[in-house]
Amino acid sequence: MKNATFRQLRVFSEVARHLSFARAAQALHLTPPAVTMQVKELEGHVGMPLFERSGRKVALTTVGEYMLVYARKMLATLKDAEDAAARLQKLETGTLVIGMVSTAEYFLPHLLAEFRREHEGLDIRLAVSNREQLVKMLHANEVDIAIMGRPPKELATRVEPFAAHPHVWVAPVNHPLALAGHVPATLLQDYGCIVREQGSGTRAALEKFLLDEHVELRVIMEMASNETIKQAVMAGMGLSFLSLHTIGLELRHRLIAVLDVQGAPVVRAWNVVHTLSKLLSPAAEAFRYFVLERGESWLAENFPPHFMAPERGTADT
Repeated sequence: MKNATFRQLRVFSEVARHLSFARAAQALHLTPPAVTMQVKELEGHVGMPLFERSGRKVALTTVGEYMLVYARKMLATLKDAEDAAARLQKLETGTLVIGMVSTAEYFLPHLLAEFRREHEGLDIRLAVSNREQLVKMLHANEVDIAIMGRPPKELATRVEPFAAHPHVWVAPVNHPLALAGHVPATLLQDYGCIVREQGSGTRAALEKFLLDEHVELRVIMEMASNETIKQAVMAGMGLSFLSLHTIGLELRHRLIAVLDVQGAPVVRAWNVVHTLSKLLSPAAEAFRYFVLERGESWLAENFPPHFMAPERGTADT
């Protein structure tokens, strides 16, 4: 192992994250053959295979699982050293790794574009996943800072709310409930619903709503993509419960309807999160301040209150 390089460890860690050489290559901006070569060289240093390959399926071997733990520790330590050096130089340079739940992809890239114009020397990388996976990345020190809704209780973190995060019931524009005015929550039981997957913040918000309103849903489909859910709703396949911040375009073009449901919207919060054990680099500190100062005003401007039904939910941060 003494001849292994950090480049090989980074490539190995990325393949292990995606369990795909092709997707790891895309994330690293490399060609698939280059990724394969780096992994083979690392396997040569280890002396044993790190992955089992069966057609297009990739899985970690037992050796690979052990090596992944140490590879991530080494990469995290190297990142901390780079951040410390940047703090000593007082320069906003290097790589900033931002984690975000998939729902944030509807607004965070716009904020990042503004941030990037003011900090051109930074190499910014985004890690997008659901809440459960993002918590694991925070724990493994794989991201510098995260944008998420429900903060992790299982980690010692600094959590700073920066904007309201409403969740609403949506339906096709010609749906009976869209034309009915105020809808008792119990009426939702009469219709099929499309829901986000377990582990997502949206699913957690939905389950809290159902518990508070004593409602049982008829779930007809579960999906891990907000985009696919929106398309299914617009096609008339069912109702859904989504973040308001995922449907701005559809609302502006009257392609989807927000229902005035008893107990909704459920208003939570968007948070900037990082682990207390992590010393933030100047770049991460700059991004943190940027989001806290500008995030709320950008969301208020692009998702004005008239998109929302009268508020009946309670904040749950």
